[in-house]
Amino acid sequence: MKKQETHRVAPLPSSTRLLDYCVGVFETVSTKSALKKAFKKELIFLNDSVAHGSNYINGGEIITLYRDEELFLKKQIELSLSVCYEDDHLAIIHKPAGILVSGNKAKTIVNALSFNLKKSQQPDALLQPQPAHRLDFATNGLLVIGKSKSALQALNLLFKKKQIVKTYHAVTQGAMIKTQHLDIAVDGKKSATNYKVLKTVASSKYVYLNLVQLQPLTGRRHQLRKHMAEIGSPILGDALYGIEGAILKGKGLFLQASSLSFRHPFTSEEISIMLPLPKKFQKLFPV
Repeated sequence: MKKQETHRVAPLPSSTRLLDYCVGVFETVSTKSALKKAFKKELIFLNDSVAHGSNYINGGEIITLYRDEELFLKKQIELSLSVCYEDDHLAIIHKPAGILVSGNKAKTIVNALSFNLKKSQQPDALLQPQPAHRLDFATNGLLVIGKSKSALQALNLLFKKKQIVKTYHAVTQGAMIKTQHLDIAVDGKKSATNYKVLKTVASSKYVYLNLVQLQPLTGRRHQLRKHMAEIGSPILGDALYGIEGAILKGKGLFLQASSLSFRHPFTSEEISIMLPLPKKFQKLFPV
């Protein structure tokens, strides 16, 4: 095996699971799913011994990644992304609908980040910038990116403490209560969403269409889509959770991650980014 990359672990405040620590450390294998495969193939060593993702580290250890041509020789893709904010620590990009944030496919947001963002000059700069959260394949909107190890950890902590406020906009079908707090479990886990209906128009096919502002208070997979479907007002174009026979086809999912607000973890600057509504929303709800 050929040695690909080597990393010395800085002192850590507490013991950290190796798999969690390695996310974003190596340029050629940066995602958790790819790391799991590398551990399984015994391509990652800890202090010259085969490592396991379940090992714990405290600082000072040497982590070595060996190359598996089939798994690691991924080329960065030249996919142009709209960068809404960027500094040496983090960035916020506009993810288009119809592309995965990460995964085994070549065409992902992760594989396009190095092409779109400036390399961080921080001492713990990531070889490849990493998203601090996820957006569904079908959802467009704002995505926060960490450009250094410390930035990614700080952003993850802000999300954990619910100190990053995310607002979505969607078009939903049917009659809705104007404002509501939803506590509906998703996959057996507690999940909460606040929503407010901004506008409603009559529809011959759907009875009513609503422009809705949503704020997820938890971060479950497909949470907003499932919550809207649970109350009988699925998001327009939702082929997975929509009402059979009443799914709009060919226009995509009418869901956008429209705004993000948080205090910058290093500069204390108040960051607030908002996207305009997509044109397909504006056609249904003219200003």
